[in-house]
Amino acid sequence: MKSTGISRRMFLSSGAVFAGSAVLAASPLKGWTFAVEPPTVGQIIDAFIAQIPSGAIPNTVDTLKAGSRDTKVTGVVTTMFATIEVIRKAIDLKANFIIAHEPTFYNHLDDVSWLQQDDVYQYKKDLLDKHGIAVWRNHDYVHSIRPDGVSKGLEDALGWQQLAVKGEPVYHLSAPQSLGSLIAFFKKKLNVPAMRYVGDLQQRCQKILVLPGAYGGKTQIEAIGKYKPDVVCCGEISEWETAEYVRDARAKGDKLSLVLMGHIASEEPGSIFMADWMKQHFPGVKATHVHPGSSLSFA
Repeated sequence: MKSTGISRRMFLSSGAVFAGSAVLAASPLKGWTFAVEPPTVGQIIDAFIAQIPSGAIPNTVDTLKAGSRDTKVTGVVTTMFATIEVIRKAIDLKANFIIAHEPTFYNHLDDVSWLQQDDVYQYKKDLLDKHGIAVWRNHDYVHSIRPDGVSKGLEDALGWQQLAVKGEPVYHLSAPQSLGSLIAFFKKKLNVPAMRYVGDLQQRCQKILVLPGAYGGKTQIEAIGKYKPDVVCCGEISEWETAEYVRDARAKGDKLSLVLMGHIASEEPGSIFMADWMKQHFPGVKATHVHPGSSLSFA
């Protein structure tokens, strides 16, 4: 996709910053090939960072959560969450590098100081250590590449490349359709059984504001005011913020609706983007996208 013109909510933490390789930064990647030695975890990380317009991000959360930069990569798994099930799948695939979009250890900073006596944390850590698997969180960087890797992945998943409004997080449908049919379309394309919404299922929608993931209520509401969409489609919200704003807007008389795609459903396509990036730039390394599924079920 393109630059959205609004700031994505990023909670940046203290941590190591991986500096891009000077060689890679100096020249575009042509595709990594190797005759004897496979690339290391660090070389793959540095190659991605070298393509970020702003370069290395200070105080990023995008650090190694397990393993070593010096590990020679036998295979890569890209995913939204490095769950225990995803780790087991990586083991089956003989892949020793997982690139995950979200935290591995249950908090944004992956601070594990409070988990040292926790059995679930210890099991997961031991599983990674036993099989020599490195985990890198790629959150800030994949949102900083141009186009934004997550937004581009979602756009491709929806097949909306030709509907994009340049320079905006907005899509203009060729013809209006009902909110109900739009929700049905999202459910089919993103393979989710249900979506929450605010609005009238018969409302005609044509201008769609798409904000995957968790932008935060203030940014979502400001974007609604800026772009004046028929419907805003978010990954997730705080229920006391954007949903209440949309409810009040409708009571005021605005024809505005809200659809919640789900955080995983809206951002997992970014992990497909990463698998494709690996195949383009490191064709000698087997890269597999593994969907973690949803942690939540619908009763």
